[in-house]
Amino acid sequence: MKKSIITVVFAFISCITFANNTYEINPKNLSEINWEKNEDLNSFCKAIMKGDTKMVQQLIEFGEDVNKKSLGKTPAMFAARYNKVEVLKLLVKNGADLSMKSDKNKYTAQKFAELSNATEALNYLTSLE
Repeated sequence: MKKSIITVVFAFISCITFANNTYEINPKNLSEINWEKNEDLNSFCKAIMKGDTKMVQQLIEFGEDVNKKSLGKTPAMFAARYNKVEVLKLLVKNGADLSMKSDKNKYTAQKFAELSNATEALNYLTSLE
């Protein structure tokens, strides 16, 4: 009986220790991981991030500005970063300015595609040059 109790206690302590060691949050990287907070992001950019082409088209028809920044980034930057090529094409077709730069890092949509390894978006953007 004592052996069983000691084994269970040891297993419990091992699980707790393992869980604490594997789930560390580095505050330095936290801002990079959560660089878009859904509550601060406008609905147009949320639709772009989801790749909802129909919703993006409808919002453009309702007068959404394809160059209006949200969290310091243009809609094209979100489309490029999340590799949403069809949405990106739609934005360009409706006048998206691809030369605009983000507020914080001064990156273009092409740079966001490059940094996030969004190869399809990057190929599309480089083909426009």
